[in-house]
Amino acid sequence: MHKRSDTVMKSSEIREAFLSFFARKGHERLPSASLIPDDPTILLTIAGMVPFKPVFLGKVRSPFKRVCTVQKCVRVSDLERVGYTSRHHTFFEMLGNFSFGDYFKKEACQWAWEFLTGDLALPSEKLWVSVHHRDREAFSIWQEIVGIPPEKIVLLGDEDNFWASGPVGPCGYCSEIYYDTGIERGCGKPDCKPGCDCDRYLEVWNLVFMEFDRQGDGTLVDLPRKNIDTGMGLERIASVLQKKATNFETDLFFPIIEVLERMSGRKYDVPETRPLFRIVADHIRAITFLVADGVYPANEGRGYVLRRLIRRAYRQGKKLGLNRPFLYELSFAVIEIMQTAYPELREKERLIAQIVHQEEKRFEETVSLGMEYLERVLQEKRSSGIKQISGTEIFKLYDTYGFPPDLTQEILSEEGFTYSEEEFREEMQKQKERARRAHETKTEELKGRKKLEEFLKEFETVFVGYENHEAEATVLALVQGDHFLSEARAGEQIMVILDVTPFYPEKGGQEYDQGWLVGISGKIEVT
Repeated sequence: MHKRSDTVMKSSEIREAFLSFFARKGHERLPSASLIPDDPTILLTIAGMVPFKPVFLGKVRSPFKRVCTVQKCVRVSDLERVGYTSRHHTFFEMLGNFSFGDYFKKEACQWAWEFLTGDLALPSEKLWVSVHHRDREAFSIWQEIVGIPPEKIVLLGDEDNFWASGPVGPCGYCSEIYYDTGIERGCGKPDCKPGCDCDRYLEVWNLVFMEFDRQGDGTLVDLPRKNIDTGMGLERIASVLQKKATNFETDLFFPIIEVLERMSGRKYDVPETRPLFRIVADHIRAITFLVADGVYPANEGRGYVLRRLIRRAYRQGKKLGLNRPFLYELSFAVIEIMQTAYPELREKERLIAQIVHQEEKRFEETVSLGMEYLERVLQEKRSSGIKQISGTEIFKLYDTYGFPPDLTQEILSEEGFTYSEEEFREEMQKQKERARRAHETKTEELKGRKKLEEFLKEFETVFVGYENHEAEATVLALVQGDHFLSEARAGEQIMVILDVTPFYPEKGGQEYDQGWLVGISGKIEVT
């Protein structure tokens, strides 16, 4: 254990300190897995434990009992909060140490405390922990072995301190370590402590003790092999060690923000523009890493996650006055910061820029008309003091301009508008009905066309027009479009197929013949 000087730790130093510490504790250092998980049940790698999920579920045996990683992750579940809070991100790095049936609670707690107070030199008086109210073992370890005063150990319930992989299967209590950012960041309540909704206590590390197998009836059975899964967000611990008010002022984000300031000519330190800078800086990190790992823009799946991030970041750039593709240039700033830890970024920088630039141009071309229409609608509503848009207008954006509904909803929320979801669903349902009917009609047309083609192959019309201007003939079929008719009414245009005809069709520059078909019950003009 050693104490650091007052020199601010760089994020690259925090990564290395973490991996080196746990390597000394007998852990195998493994590189980050891809953001594309080897798991069909999830779109993206959302946590440090995802690559080891088969091990935790007992499906695969790990060659190592102890592992430590810095795992790149992407989550979009809190997308609308990114940029408006100090801690929410789409892309983040998770520092994690894992035990597969080896050490358990005592070592996990001891080593976490040792790393924070020793290698990172955080003052112990600024740290608090939480445990599950039923986990007396963890409480005892923190108090008696680690030496934390009981008044700084907070008892919380399932929502905060219980982890589960699903309704059944491996699960367990967890214990979280918090950093006290200061009374000035708090709510002012005398009983403020971890678990409070205010920003004073920052959760920096979560230790998950996987010790139970939850049954279908909810009962917890002890697992034969107990595991440890921990996760500490690099961005959060960097903000603490670099003494920054938010993650966005750390060396992981601020160099990107500075480049964006130069690009736009606007300043980050203005309340109105700050969220815009944060959203772009956050999203370009996720965009850069997703493309590097082989995710490309698409209309579904992880490709749509990427497309949505590019569009959202591009729109914030326009609000900063950037009326051109710019994200592809900003990706170079991300690579400059992260290339040492992730050399694949430098290897793929041209591909990243190319993919992002193409998508920016596509978005500019395809959505600009829809944006103009939406802005006109919003302006009309503002002038009338109305804050709700009809579902019909939102559907027109989707149907006419190809404007994604989730993007529309996002813009409306930003602008303080709502829309009638019920009307929109009704319009969508009508469109589905129209599409179904059109499909059925098309299917019938194809069937009719095939039937007609087969008929024409079987029966041949003999042309006698060179010798005769009149001829007796038998009607083989009446056809309208691709459908056979049993009869025709006055005023209808139809095709009559005969066994013999004197009428010459338009062919080789020669005009077609005109005349009459005369029968027992009437006559038809041939035009």
